[in-house]
Amino acid sequence: MTTIDQPLATIATTPEAAAQTQTTIDEAPRRRGIVFWIVRYLPAEVAGTVAMVVGGLLATLWTDAAPLIAVAALLGEIIGFYAVLAVTIYIEQAPDAPTRRRAVARTAVLLVAEFGAAELLDTFLVRPAALMLGVWLIPDPLWGMLAGKIAADIVFYAVAAGAFTVTAKTGLRDARRPWGTKEVTR
Repeated sequence: MTTIDQPLATIATTPEAAAQTQTTIDEAPRRRGIVFWIVRYLPAEVAGTVAMVVGGLLATLWTDAAPLIAVAALLGEIIGFYAVLAVTIYIEQAPDAPTRRRAVARTAVLLVAEFGAAELLDTFLVRPAALMLGVWLIPDPLWGMLAGKIAADIVFYAVAAGAFTVTAKTGLRDARRPWGTKEVTR
């Protein structure tokens, strides 16, 4: 079967050519569209945002200090976001993992591989500055937190999506293969 995206030169005319074409298509890297990224990250983003707003608004009950409100919002967002992603990745890994312990271990490794660099940059530099700046520039803390969050998310997802792609291309996400070894076909 051919698709609109498939170049005419790859359309097979014999069964042997069709088998070779299918192998070539299967080996080609999968492009991930915007729908994939939305489905993957939106539930975690919603949970993180709700936890961020709750944490930040609870902090406003005790203080008007923008840095403390930003830290409370940041901690809430981290907890909400990673709780959902841990479950998501575990569900991806559990069917092919031989034991629950192996699925949990793979989940932890994939969380670090996909989000480690993005999270370090985000947690210690980008997000606190963006949240603090948002709360400082916008009089309403809720809108300030949301504006800061959006600015920080742009940087975060640029790094995290790249890391996801690397883990997928190297075979680290495939639980049926040993850790990170890529299948070689000829």
